[in-house]
Amino acid sequence: MPDTATTSPEVTLSASAARRIAKIVAGQPDGTMLRVEVIGGGCSGFSYRFGFADKANADDRVIERDGVKAVVDEASLPFLAGSEIDFVDEIIGASFRIHNPNATSGCGCGTSFSV
Repeated sequence: MPDTATTSPEVTLSASAARRIAKIVAGQPDGTMLRVEVIGGGCSGFSYRFGFADKANADDRVIERDGVKAVVDEASLPFLAGSEIDFVDEIIGASFRIHNPNATSGCGCGTSFSV
């Protein structure tokens, strides 16, 4: 089955992220989604926070790919516009990563950025 397009023009999920989300939520209640938020803090000013949600809030943007969903709250959307949520598995570890064209700098941990 071919990859399906994401439903949000602002934020997309990579195929790798969709596969990892599917693997994680397979053991969770139906409807579990990845939640991505931008919060103040971190060594560069803002940080990404990843968690899971059982439902989308009224102001969430739902992003879907290959049958899995991620949600981003309305306050985080401007910071994530044009970004791709990815999942990488490297020798130093596996993690979700955000490829964010709005970030002007970041730090070595990959979860903190500034705009």
